[in-house]
Amino acid sequence: MSPSVKKIAPAVVILVGALSLGGCATKGFVREQVATVNQRVDALDAKLQQTDATAKSAQSEAQAASGQAQNNGQRLDQLNSRVDGIEQRMQENQRKKPRN
Repeated sequence: MSPSVKKIAPAVVILVGALSLGGCATKGFVREQVATVNQRVDALDAKLQQTDATAKSAQSEAQAASGQAQNNGQRLDQLNSRVDGIEQRMQENQRKKPRN
């Protein structure tokens, strides 16, 4: 080996070692990062559960309103039938009455 290679070889070994160790994350760093992500996930999960509960409540209220609307529609149909019957009787009575 030449003298210049002997001088450069330790520097290359130190540089490669520094670069390879510099890319590793410590356990503490990873735990901090994971804890931060877990907090955000927990917050989003709580919001999701709240939104789900709100949606279920709205769906329940909408179904109740739909049922009430159907009942009201049936009552209107019944009232329309009664009004039609009354109108027919009034027309019959007017035809039967002699005009003076």
